[in-house]
Amino acid sequence: MLIRLTIPMVFGIFSMVAFNLVDTYFIGQEGTLELAALSFTLPVVMVLGAIGMGMSMGASAVISRAFGEGDQAKVQRLTVDSLMLALAAALLFVGLGLLTMDPLFRLLGAEGEVLELVKEYMTVWYIGVSFVIIPFVGNSAIRANGDTLTPAVIMASMVVLNIILDPILIFGWGPIPAMSLRGAAIATVIARALSLLLGLVVLYRKDMLTLRVPSTAEALTSWRSILRIGLPASATNLVVPLTTALITRLVATYGPEAVAALGVSSRIDLFAIMIVVALSSVIGPFVGQNLGAGKLQRLQKGVMMSQRFGLLWGVAMLLLLGLSGRWIAPLFTDNTQVMEYIVLYLMIVPFGYMARCVYALGNTILNVLDKPLLASSITLVQMFAIYLPMAYLGSMWLGLPGIFGALATAYTAGGAASYLLVRRELRQRIQKQKTPPASLEAVPA
Repeated sequence: MLIRLTIPMVFGIFSMVAFNLVDTYFIGQEGTLELAALSFTLPVVMVLGAIGMGMSMGASAVISRAFGEGDQAKVQRLTVDSLMLALAAALLFVGLGLLTMDPLFRLLGAEGEVLELVKEYMTVWYIGVSFVIIPFVGNSAIRANGDTLTPAVIMASMVVLNIILDPILIFGWGPIPAMSLRGAAIATVIARALSLLLGLVVLYRKDMLTLRVPSTAEALTSWRSILRIGLPASATNLVVPLTTALITRLVATYGPEAVAALGVSSRIDLFAIMIVVALSSVIGPFVGQNLGAGKLQRLQKGVMMSQRFGLLWGVAMLLLLGLSGRWIAPLFTDNTQVMEYIVLYLMIVPFGYMARCVYALGNTILNVLDKPLLASSITLVQMFAIYLPMAYLGSMWLGLPGIFGALATAYTAGGAASYLLVRRELRQRIQKQKTPPASLEAVPA
C-alpha cells in the first residue's frame, strides 16, 4: 500500500523540487548578487513553509483518523476548520513579514545592493503568503483520504505554470518588461494561487467541504485538535529554518559567493531526499488510518519497510552527488568560487543523508502516534545542541568544510535517535494491545 501511495507523491515532490531549482536556475543567470539575495530569503521561506507543514501534519492526522472511524461529517468539519485556521495564520504573517523585512534581513547578514534585491523579492512573496500556507493544508486533507495522486497532479500543474512564467517575468518578453527577482516572486505567487484553486475544487468534489457555518465552540474544538499536533510539529519544523538563518549569517562572513553556494546546495538537498519526503507525506495518513483501525502489526511492518528504504536511498544519494558535483554546479552559476563551494558541500553533507532520511520519516510517524513533543525534542537536540555549536567550532578551526561537516554529523545523530524511538514506541503499543485487561475479581457480598 505504501508503495502505491508513494509513487504519485514522488512525482509531486519532484515537481516541488523542480519549482525551487527552476527559480534558482533562472536567477543564477542574472548574476551572483541576485543568487545570493535569493539564498538570503531561504530561511524565511522555510519558516513559513515549516508553519504550513506543521499545520498540514496536524490536519492530516486528525482527518485521517476521522476517515478511519468512518465519520464523514467529522471529516468535513475538520477539513473546513483546518483551512480557516490556515487562512488566519497566513493573514497574520503577511503583516508581520512586511513590517519586519528590513531589520530581519540585515540581521541575517544582507546589506547594500543584496539587501535591496532581497526586499524586491520578499515584498511580493509576503503578499502572496496565503497561497503558500493554505495549499499545504488543503493537499494534506486530500492525502488523508488515501489519495496521493491528486495532490501530485496539483503540484505538477503549479510547477509547469512557474516554469512558463519564470523566464517571461524575470528576463522580459514582448511588452512584458524584465523584472528580475520581482518577476520570480510574481511567478511564484501566481503558480501557488493556481494550486490553491485546484485544491479547493478537488475537496469540494470529494465531499470534504461543508457550507454549514460552525459555532465558535465547534471551530475552537477543531482548532485545538489540529493544533495539538500542528503546533509542536510547526515548532519542530521551525527549528531547521531558524538554524538555517543562523548558519546563513555565519556563512555570510565568507562573502556573497558562499551564501549563493549555500542556497543552491540547500535546494539540491531537497532533490536528494525528495523520494523520502514523498514517503513521509503518505506515511502519516497510513499510520493514522491503521492506528484508528487498531491494525498495529500492519502499521509496524509499513514503518520498518520505510526506514529500510530511507537508509538505502541515503546511500544512493551519497554516491550520486559525491561523484557528480562538478557537473551539477555549473548548471546554476558560472562563478568559479561559487562552483567550488557547491562541490565542497556535495562532497561532505551527503554522508549524513542516510540518517536524515530515517529522521524525516520518524518525525512524521511520532507526530501521528501522538508523540509530538518527542519528535520536537529530537529536532531541538539535533539542531541546537549539535549542529550549531559544531558549526561555529568547525568554522573557527576548518572554515566552510567545518560548517558542512557539522551538518552531516547532526543528521547522523538525529536519525539514530529517531530510528530507536520509533521502534520502541511501536513495540510498546503492540505489547499493550496483546496484553488482555486484568479481569476483575469477584467482590464478596
